[in-house]
Parts: sequence; C-alpha cells; structure tokens
Amino acid sequence: MVRAEAIADDKYGALDIAMDKLLERLRRDHDRRRVHRGRRVPESVSQATSRLAEHPLGLSGQPAGAAGAGLDNGDLLGADGDSPIHVREKIHATTPMGLDQALYEMELVGHDFYLFHDKDTNQPSVVYRRRGWSYGVIHLDVSEEQARVS
Repeated sequence: MVRAEAIADDKYGALDIAMDKLLERLRRDHDRRRVHRGRRVPESVSQATSRLAEHPLGLSGQPAGAAGAGLDNGDLLGADGDSPIHVREKIHATTPMGLDQALYEMELVGHDFYLFHDKDTNQPSVVYRRRGWSYGVIHLDVSEEQARVS
C-alpha cells in the first residue's frame, strides 16, 4: 500500500504535490525490488535481443542471412592474443533533438545514458540518469583549436 498526503492553497495544487510524492514512493519501492547483488542479475536489453538475433528468422522475420536481419552489434577491437580486453565499437546515427526527446529515447532503450546531437547547442551531448529521480547532461565542446593542441 502506498499513501501520500499534501496540503496546498487549492485542491489541484494539493493533488499535484500528492501525486509527486506517490510517484517518488513508487519509484523508490521499484528500486528496492530490483536485484542489486548476488547471482540473480536482471537480463539486459542487449542479451534479450541477441537471443532474437540467433533465431533462424532473425529480428526482422527474414532468414538470418538476409540483408537487414539482426542488429549491428559492432566490431570487437583490441582482442590481441590473450588480452582479456575487448572494446566494442558502434556507429550511432542520430538527428538533432532536444533534451526532452533525448530523455525519452534513453528511457525507451532502457540504458542509464544516451548520446545525442543537441539541436539547441549544436554539440554532441550525453544525458544520464543520476541517483533518485534526476538526470544530468554533459555537453562536449568540440573546437578545432583544442584538437590541434592535443
């Protein structure tokens, strides 16, 4: 059972405050129920989709060898000899979008961060989930002068 109370000058203001409290309590309850340690680790989106890519019909319903079937999982780099380090490289195609759209896309893919091209600043940016119910944004300042120095 989840309960919240709020006091405000009008009933709609109190309703908004109570709804915010309820949503925060539901989010905290959901976070507590998530498996954080031990052998029971939740399955990631990439693991779930890799099972679909191995299916004979692939992700698109076409035979696995057909063009467009499966996901582009990128190339593994740095697998030299017995080295345990594997770096996966992907090309991320994007169109300029606002911060709200980037947050929506991040929640849609289920990751803790999302790389996007900010249409307001015209810079590559990363939106990320912080503790609690807050988010952060990192804007990359790409200038040719700094690139020549390094």
